[in-house]
Amino acid sequence: MRGEDSKQEAMFSYLSPDQRVPADHPLRAVRKMVDTVLAEMSPRLARLYADVGRPSIAPERLLRALLLQIFYSVRSERRRLEQLDYHLLFRWLVGLAMDESVWNHAVFSKNRERLLNEEIAEGFFQRVLGLAQPYRSDEHFTVDGTLIEAWASHKSFGRKEEGPRPSDGTREADLHGEKRTNQTHQSTTDPDARRYKKSAGSEAQLAYLGHALMENRHGLLVKTGVTEAPGTAERDAARQMIRPPAGTTRITVGGDQAYDPRDFVSEMRKMNVTPHVAQNLERRGGSAIDERTTRHPGDAISQRKRKRVEQSFGWMKIIGMLKKVKLRGREKVSWLFTFVGAAYNLCRLGRLQAEAGA
Repeated sequence: MRGEDSKQEAMFSYLSPDQRVPADHPLRAVRKMVDTVLAEMSPRLARLYADVGRPSIAPERLLRALLLQIFYSVRSERRRLEQLDYHLLFRWLVGLAMDESVWNHAVFSKNRERLLNEEIAEGFFQRVLGLAQPYRSDEHFTVDGTLIEAWASHKSFGRKEEGPRPSDGTREADLHGEKRTNQTHQSTTDPDARRYKKSAGSEAQLAYLGHALMENRHGLLVKTGVTEAPGTAERDAARQMIRPPAGTTRITVGGDQAYDPRDFVSEMRKMNVTPHVAQNLERRGGSAIDERTTRHPGDAISQRKRKRVEQSFGWMKIIGMLKKVKLRGREKVSWLFTFVGAAYNLCRLGRLQAEAGA
C-alpha cells in the first residue's frame, strides 16, 4: 500500500538531537573527549568573564562550534550558523537543543573574539594531548614547518616610511620593478606577515610559517607554533620546541634538509638529541650528518616516519582551511594554527580509540 505524502505535526516533541545521532557515529568519541577537556578548562574560561551583566554565549559552545567549522570545512561563519539552524548533527555537536535559536552572526563573532588568545588555544591543545598519553612516544619525534599564506595582497606591501596607502589605490602603480624586502617594506593589511619564498624560483608570498613537533608512534602533534618567515625560522622554532626535560633519555628528532646545518646539528647533540635529519649533500662542505647517525637502523625509520608530519599539515590546510588563513596578526594566526592542530589530534585519537576498541 502506498503511503500518503502528507505531514501531520505533533503537538509536542520529546526527541533530542542526541537521539538522532547513531551510537557508533565517529563524532561521539570526539564529543566525549571535547567535553572532558572543556570541563577541565572551565575555571580558566570563567576568568574571561565578569560576574555581572548580560550572559554571553557559553564559551564551551563557542569552542565546539569552531571545531565543527574545522571538521566539516565550513568556509564562513555565516554559513556555519546557517547550517547549525537545520543540521541535527551540528546541533548535537555544539550542544543546542532542538528548539533553541541559533545566534546572530555579529553576536557570535563578538563573543568569539574573547577566546582568540594563544593561552586558550594552548590550554585546549595540551589537554587534548593529555588524553593521548597511552598512544604517544616520548623518545622519537619529527619536526617540520609549513608555509601559511597571509590574508593580505602584494599590493599592500609598501615602503614602511610611506605610511598607509590611500583606499582608492592610487599608489599601487609604482610597485612594478621595485625591489622589495622585509627590511624596507611592510604589509599595511597585515604588518606581521613577511614576504617569503619557499625555494629558489618559486613565487614570493606574504606568509607566516607554522611549525609542529610530531611524535613518531602514531603521528600525533605534541607542539605547535607560528612565527614570522625569515630564512632561519624553521630551525629557530625547532630549538624552542625540542627541549628534553632534564634527566630524560636521549631522544631522536627527524627532519628534512632544512635542519642539516652544522650549528643546528651540533646544538641538538649538546641537548641530548640525536638528529635524524635528511642529508644535504649539495651544500658546500657537505652534510653535518655522518656515519655516527646513518649507520643506525633508527635513522632510516625516522626518515620514513617524518613523512607523516606532511600528512598532518595537509589535513590542517585542506580540512582545517589553513592554506590561506583568514585572520590577521601573528597572535591570532598562531591561535588558529594551534586550535586546528588540536582538532587534528582529536580526529587521530578518535580513530586510534576505535581501532583499540576503547
